[in-house]
Formats: sequence, structure tokens, C-alpha cells
Amino acid sequence: MLLAKAQKKVETVKALKGDERLIKLTEAAAQKCRQLFQREGEGDYLRVAITGGGCNGLSYNMSFVMSPKAGDIEVTTADTQVLVDTKSALYLKGTIMDYSDSLMAGGFKFSNPNAKSSCSCGESFSV
Repeated sequence: MLLAKAQKKVETVKALKGDERLIKLTEAAAQKCRQLFQREGEGDYLRVAITGGGCNGLSYNMSFVMSPKAGDIEVTTADTQVLVDTKSALYLKGTIMDYSDSLMAGGFKFSNPNAKSSCSCGESFSV
């Protein structure tokens, strides 16, 4: 009995397929993500999510993950696999993610058509 449980196959979760109408990475953002993937060595996907917080109420959150969760939407953009949960997708639809290595205001930038206002640092927004 224990052997049967040990040999039980772990099911992999399949993400729903999305496209760049949900989220699009510029080449600069994708290149930086590839550098971070190599440096961190943690995961095959970039997860982009919206969480509560920040000075305007909602914040962008990014992390590297090994696999999708149930209900995730997978978008391939600029040769990068991006996962977005369905709740975050409501806020991210049409977003373009860019990267700048400028000394002033450098980093990842989100151009989100759903944001009614955003803070000056660009890390939080409201709808």
C-alpha cells in the first residue's frame, strides 16, 4: 500500500493559454528577466500578480516560479513565459511591462491602461 502511494504520479497543472493582449513584455524587460532567471536559477516562469498595498492601493508583484497553479493564464511574450492568476488578469489586461537601467527611475515599469492613477515610483496604482 505504501509503495503504491509513493509511486502515485504527481499531476501537473496546465495553465490556460493567453496572449499579449493580457500582458506584453518589451525586449528590454524580457532581456532583464532572462538575466535574472539565470542569476537566480529559481523557476521556469515569471509570475506577475496584483496585490493590495502601496500608496495607491494596488501593487505589482513579480516572482519566479517552477510551475503554474490551477487557473493561471500563461502568456508567451518576447520569448518569456509569464503566468498571471485570473484575479490579477482583471487588473493587468493590456499592460506593457518595460525595463530601464537608467540611474534615475530605473527598473521595471508598467504601462497599465486600467490604472486611473499611479504613484510617482510606478509601483502602485488604483482603478
